[in-house]
Amino acid sequence: MVKWVSLKEGFAREDKHLLALVVKRDKRTLNFLPGEEKARERRDTELQKVNHFQRQGKPGGMVGVENLAEPIGNDDNKEEKWIKHYSSTQKMLLVGDGDFSFAVCLAEAFGSATSIVASSLYSEEMMRLKYSGAASNLRELEELGCTVMHGVNAHTMNSHPLLTHKLFDRIVYNFPHAALKRSEANIRQSESHRRLVKGFFKSASDMMEENGEVHVTHKTTDPYSNWEIEKLAEEAGLFLVEKVKFRKSDYPGYENKRGSGSRADESFPPGNCCTFKFGKSTSL
Repeated sequence: MVKWVSLKEGFAREDKHLLALVVKRDKRTLNFLPGEEKARERRDTELQKVNHFQRQGKPGGMVGVENLAEPIGNDDNKEEKWIKHYSSTQKMLLVGDGDFSFAVCLAEAFGSATSIVASSLYSEEMMRLKYSGAASNLRELEELGCTVMHGVNAHTMNSHPLLTHKLFDRIVYNFPHAALKRSEANIRQSESHRRLVKGFFKSASDMMEENGEVHVTHKTTDPYSNWEIEKLAEEAGLFLVEKVKFRKSDYPGYENKRGSGSRADESFPPGNCCTFKFGKSTSL
């Protein structure tokens, strides 16, 4: 049964993240007060809309708790579509997706984003301030049925109330990077990056389907090679499946962002980099 929430009771008090998602998808939720006759009638009408749009693979109407908590799967009768390593049939979690342009790229290639959960460490307000393209990307993702989550920490995402016990076929983190406080060659800065990636691997390893993969796109030249990505993954119980050359041109519309400082909205040249694909060790 779909559970509805309002500002005055239920999940509104227990989970601010969940409330923010519900309100974002339909601000009319703010006007619903449980027990009111008109509210019940409105909920019934909106539920019919949700069912109608979901059958078409589109977002619509008011979104219930279960709809937000679990990515909607693809229709088995739909043609499978691919873009590089990613398929429209895979359940995907995108971590630290900058201005969400990578999510938009995949969604446009698939013609739908119902199988994608796109997440960011920042609040929606902060994202709109940091990235000039965030607003338009968020609109497009909503139209294509993507589940968008804000305030998701790569270290603790496995315990997030909307991600607990959720498993994914692909968990993707492109160009992980801690806030830059020193030069990239500085040992302490490098260690900060390593802690970020290590925590991500540990969390992601709990969220993989049996044959799922964790993908990290990362520069392979010095000083970035000093992060020892493969070693960090191994310490989290993951093993290298494949290492593939990354080409930004394979992902039309994707803009990799610096993410921090006064130049946060600027892209940077990927240079020599690869997508590292990791699987989960069966010995664990």
